[in-house]
Amino acid sequence: MASTREERVDNALQQLLERLVPQYADEDEATADQRWDEANEVARELIDRDPEPSVAEDVNHAADLIKRRLIRESSSPEKATVFSNLYSRLLAQPVLGQKWAILYFLHQLGDGGHANGHGRTITNAQEASLEDEPLDDDGEEVDGVAQRQYDVDTPAFNEAFSRNGLPRLPRSDGLDNPKPPPARDRPTAGRPKQTQREETPGTEEQDQRSNGRMEPSEAALLRDLPFTLQGLSSTNLPFLDKSSLKLPPALPIPLISLLYTLAEPSLLYRSLSEFVESSEGGLVGQSLRSAIGLELRSYLGLVATLEGQIRRALAQNDGLSHGGLGKAGVTLKRCVIWTRDATLGLRLMSMLVESAKGKKGGELISLVHSFATSHGDPFVHTFAERLLASITRPFYNMLRAWIYDGELEDPYLEFFVYENTEYEDSGATSVWEHKYMLKESMIPTIITEDFANRVFLIGKSLNFIRYGCGDSAWVESYSKDASRELKYGDTATLSTSIDEAYKTVMARLISLLETKFALFSHLHALKKYLLLGQGDFIFLLMESLASNLDRPANSQYRHTLTAQLEHAIRNSNAQYDSADVLRRLDARMLELSHGEIGWDVFTLEYRVDSPLDVIVTPWASKQYLKVFNFLWRVKRVEFALSTTWRRLQTGARGVLGAVSDKLGRDWKSARGGLAEMVHFVDQLQYYILFEVIEAGWEGLQKDIRKPDATLDTLILAHTSYLRAITRKGLLGGGGGIDFTAQLHELLKLMLAYRDAVDSLYSYSVAEFTRRQEMAAKIETRTKAGRWGITEADDDAAPSPLFPSSSKGRPRTDEGLADSPIPPLLPMDGGAEGERNMLEQLRQRLKSLETDFRARVNILLGDLAYQPDVDMRFLGVVMNFNDVYQPVKRRRQHKGGEKDKAAVTGRKEEKAKADEARA
Repeated sequence: MASTREERVDNALQQLLERLVPQYADEDEATADQRWDEANEVARELIDRDPEPSVAEDVNHAADLIKRRLIRESSSPEKATVFSNLYSRLLAQPVLGQKWAILYFLHQLGDGGHANGHGRTITNAQEASLEDEPLDDDGEEVDGVAQRQYDVDTPAFNEAFSRNGLPRLPRSDGLDNPKPPPARDRPTAGRPKQTQREETPGTEEQDQRSNGRMEPSEAALLRDLPFTLQGLSSTNLPFLDKSSLKLPPALPIPLISLLYTLAEPSLLYRSLSEFVESSEGGLVGQSLRSAIGLELRSYLGLVATLEGQIRRALAQNDGLSHGGLGKAGVTLKRCVIWTRDATLGLRLMSMLVESAKGKKGGELISLVHSFATSHGDPFVHTFAERLLASITRPFYNMLRAWIYDGELEDPYLEFFVYENTEYEDSGATSVWEHKYMLKESMIPTIITEDFANRVFLIGKSLNFIRYGCGDSAWVESYSKDASRELKYGDTATLSTSIDEAYKTVMARLISLLETKFALFSHLHALKKYLLLGQGDFIFLLMESLASNLDRPANSQYRHTLTAQLEHAIRNSNAQYDSADVLRRLDARMLELSHGEIGWDVFTLEYRVDSPLDVIVTPWASKQYLKVFNFLWRVKRVEFALSTTWRRLQTGARGVLGAVSDKLGRDWKSARGGLAEMVHFVDQLQYYILFEVIEAGWEGLQKDIRKPDATLDTLILAHTSYLRAITRKGLLGGGGGIDFTAQLHELLKLMLAYRDAVDSLYSYSVAEFTRRQEMAAKIETRTKAGRWGITEADDDAAPSPLFPSSSKGRPRTDEGLADSPIPPLLPMDGGAEGERNMLEQLRQRLKSLETDFRARVNILLGDLAYQPDVDMRFLGVVMNFNDVYQPVKRRRQHKGGEKDKAAVTGRKEEKAKADEARA
């Protein structure tokens, strides 16, 4: 390695001459040495010559030259003004140090001249002399030295052009290092001799590169280039298969790099052409193929233009003696530049094709739209937007048919609405809920989810109007009047169309349900008859059916129930309802079970047909039936307690007053218990009928009267209305508590208490009868002059309470077979039997009253901890005077301990009662 700068320069000059000075096989040694020495002498003279620039380094002078040139060549001063602005900005840049050199270089470029390495301009005469010099077969001569192809893989080349440049050693100016003589005084290195090389597989290629010959030539490559860009094989650039192109092996590396760049659009075009010619996919996929086909045709137009330029350049090159293809304006490098944008487009389309595998419809549109919205390159954005305008046409055609006709034109399942072929057509409910479904994965990103839901609702409503409501004429008229073309990019028109269609279709559907199908009249009828809102009708129906429903369920007949229903309708305000409403009302029996009576199986039914069953669904009908059965039981208990209360109030002035000396305390206690139960039933009815049903009905009215109400709004409002009734009406579990079971047990207890009171009343009547008979016998004997009563009469007097002398009627259990309260046991006859019977009646009344209080305490404790304020209010109303002591239910983790709190409460109440009796 050279130790000084001069030695490094000599070595670099030696290696440079080795690459620049050609070697000819047919040249003798003397001639080759002479050419080498002449080239070496010229190079050393250039290195040792002091630079003498022909112009002074004056930045302002260079700027004036450029400005005068712009004013001279342009008719307007705009370019000079722009240059002055740029010049002032250039002067303000502190980073650039050679501002004069930059401006002078630009000025020389504008003149079209060629500057040498020392700032001197090659004159036209010099240029002409250069052109007159003979050219070698494979290159041009510059300054008398022929250019040639050289090998770039040598260590010296790599060292000279490495990242850090040539290694630099510190200079020393001491005495021990005298300044070396000039380069011309140093001995000249001799020409390197050619050595015999071994024949290798790449010898021919290396020989061509070393001798400056290139096979095939650039002209031949340009001649084949249009065929390659179209995906066709040529002589010099053949395609091996679909994804590979064979390049000539004897080309230099820069040319190979250019051909690599030009091979990319060729291979991409072949793969995209194959994709366009395929026929897989749906309508959106075919639109994508069509859009890519249009882009490929544009690409072929570019190739055709390029081919024309190449032909003209080749023809011009054949007519020129010197200058090459560069003079004609077409080279491989320029072809790379001209095809750069087309290559980017082909690359983007290839990425889309690869990413689109397995996608269709909205998913494919979302894929292309992601390139338009989430990519920062303006070229990619513009290209993707252009593709979207084509591939979204089938989507907008489907959208147009859906929102204007209510028809789904989607043979390949590409739309975000699809028809469910597995649904069972069981009425309007199934049609509305299950016939058409929304597929969220197919919603393209060009629309929002809320927009998609509105579109789905519009088309589904139109389809329902056409087929469910039978109003296809209006749909056809609406389609003709409102239909308009939809296309990508016209956001304002699309949004306006959807809003207008949404308002028009929803208003028409609600109007049909209100007028043609009388939806609100039927909802009001359901409230009046199934939710016991028509009080006079319910009272007459219950009064007329009471005697029949006391009998066993298997002795009930449908025609008898229907006749009593007609009687209640004709004698109440229900007779003023429309005939369509009354014909839907019917009485029927539920499924019979062993031991049930008529009260347990009787129910009312209100039939709702299509299309109203989309709102009053089968689930809603079951909820109405559930609420009616519960309210019917509560009403039955109220009716029974009221009947007994009226009997007691009437008897208090007659029969009961006559036996008050014996049964007065019993009747006082019985009236208190009966009043307590009447209060409980009244508060329960008031809460359900007014606080729950009426409040829910008011909310339902507000929801269905909203100006922007849709059919889904009506369905949701009606469903919420029924759920609120069942939840707040104690028919649904609240926090895991079964209020329905508790209320049914309380109702059974009240009916059992009513039976016990009736038994006590029968005993009182029997006692009153016995006393009347005894008084008549005493009066008769007294008139006859005998004793009115003797001990024999007391022992032999039969009791009117037993079969031998009793005329009382047997009573049914009225469905209390499953009651926890045991029935009365038969007693022995005589006075002893009467005393035992009275004692058992007292015990039974006290037990029922104690059990009722215990269960009410548990119910009030459960209500006190409910999250709903209305349910807590019910507990406050029932216990307004704190007569009850609510029991907080303990959480039980085992199913077998679920009623432990209730049993504990009953035991405590019984213990308190025993203490009071003692």
